[in-house]
Amino acid sequence: MKPRHQYDIAFVGLKQGVHHFGYDIDNRFFEARETKPDFGVCQLQVNLTLDKQPGFFLLKFEVTGAVEVICDRCGDPFMLDIWDEFPMVVKLVDDPDALPQDEDPDVAYIARTDSHLHVEDWLYEFILLSVPMQRIHPDGPDGQSGCNPQVLARLDAMRQQQEKTGNPIWKDLDQFKNI
Repeated sequence: MKPRHQYDIAFVGLKQGVHHFGYDIDNRFFEARETKPDFGVCQLQVNLTLDKQPGFFLLKFEVTGAVEVICDRCGDPFMLDIWDEFPMVVKLVDDPDALPQDEDPDVAYIARTDSHLHVEDWLYEFILLSVPMQRIHPDGPDGQSGCNPQVLARLDAMRQQQEKTGNPIWKDLDQFKNI
């Protein structure tokens, strides 16, 4: 995959201290990736704070915005607000390939001879980590579930039916109770 230059930070010309970068992320960001995310429409902003120090950088990625996901309970799509932040350290070393890259996931190594910091892969990873595994409609202002009421009624009817008849999975194990 060819790197996109808007995600390169030319750190050689930056003075020591704190610098801010902003990225507006939408669905086009994910089109060039081999693995697609499991959410639909996305409207995200990533604020990157880079604190340049001698020999290393302190990075902080703040991911905010909304993504369209499918509700795990009712199956309807909805816009899920997300917010998360991720700290990271990038160390300048003589030979980054000689160091174990997966020892600490919050530390990355680049060569002292590099002039650009490519952040696209980190943006992708941190956006995916920001989206929660469990996705359920938030409750409305009245305290009621935001899920489809027809689906909730059907799920409740199925639960009540199962309570009446019992779970057939365990039926054959009842014969071993008195042994």
